[in-house]
Amino acid sequence: MVFVSIMTLFALGLAASVILAVASRVFYVKEDPRVEAVVEALPGANCGGCGFAGCEGYATAVVNDPSVPANKCCAGGAATSIAVGELTGKTVAEAEPLYALRRCDKLAGKVAPRYQYQGMPSCAAAALMRGGTDVCVYSCLGFGDCVQVCPFGAMEVRDGLACVDRSKCTGCGVCVAACPRGILELTPQRGRVAVYCNTRDKLRAVMDVCDVGCIKCGKCIKTCPAKAVRLEDNRIVIDHLLCLSYGPICEEACVSTCPRHILRSTRNLVALRAVADADDKAVRPPAPETAASDQSRPQPQA
Repeated sequence: MVFVSIMTLFALGLAASVILAVASRVFYVKEDPRVEAVVEALPGANCGGCGFAGCEGYATAVVNDPSVPANKCCAGGAATSIAVGELTGKTVAEAEPLYALRRCDKLAGKVAPRYQYQGMPSCAAAALMRGGTDVCVYSCLGFGDCVQVCPFGAMEVRDGLACVDRSKCTGCGVCVAACPRGILELTPQRGRVAVYCNTRDKLRAVMDVCDVGCIKCGKCIKTCPAKAVRLEDNRIVIDHLLCLSYGPICEEACVSTCPRHILRSTRNLVALRAVADADDKAVRPPAPETAASDQSRPQPQA
């Protein structure tokens, strides 16, 4: 009886293996070797900034779908786009480099806390609690959901605000999707003006909670000669293509006319950031290795 059971199981296993072997032959799909080559050319960050599920998903799509361009990999930059274009035989159009802009400056606005939050340190969780932790319901919560998902280490939280390192940011947009309040938005690196307010409120409702919040006075819209500034979804937005095509001849009129300093020149911000980094390096104490090596050097005799 035991022998019969063993032989029956053996026969079933053998039959199943034969069926699987035949099925693998019949339904075998030959993989295009270019897919593997494209995967190797990609940076392997699997950030999802291209809109596909990882680098392999994009490689499969760009090889097999003629409508998928070769410049979708924001993490790899121009060099990766050229390599993918050569492997797939597609023309590479130059993509606009982007970075994540934080549309909030609650520190300058002196936005007060609404209550002491003691729950899970997560922006998504805090946003569900009575409108968030700040009196401004559109402000940056500062718990760092964007920092946790950034695959390039371009985000950090300083003084309760999410900060973006533009030199590391690739514009993949993962942090934008993770922000529950829409504080972060993708902006062209060449953009000359940035908007630092996310509120949808206006006038007194803004002035009561933030010293630098946008009150929707419309002066920036009326002043812009390129018609690149507009009100959209009760927020001031900039059409950067129009702004850049008009050129610097306007001298950032929208920036100078804004009474709340919501619109700021990115050129000034970059310069100020460089100065701050230089000052920080100047006052930073020497590294332990440097200090140790200095102590090990022979000192001159008196």
